[in-house]
Amino acid sequence: MKKTVYTNYDELPVMLSVPDVAQIMGIALDGAYTLVRSKDFPAFKVGSRIIIPKDKFLAWLDKMCAEKAGF
Repeated sequence: MKKTVYTNYDELPVMLSVPDVAQIMGIALDGAYTLVRSKDFPAFKVGSRIIIPKDKFLAWLDKMCAEKAGF
């Protein structure tokens, strides 16, 4: 399967997969699975797939950046 390379947020699909999140954040796939299973992460299951709405992911990312700005 061809790996899609996104160059900006507008190119992202409406619904993201865990591999999409890993690629966007520049983290390992196992780290992305750990992240999407965390309490406040905006993900849900459809059958056996984990789906992340793009708008909720970007809002979560903005919130995390604001909260962790002074770490």
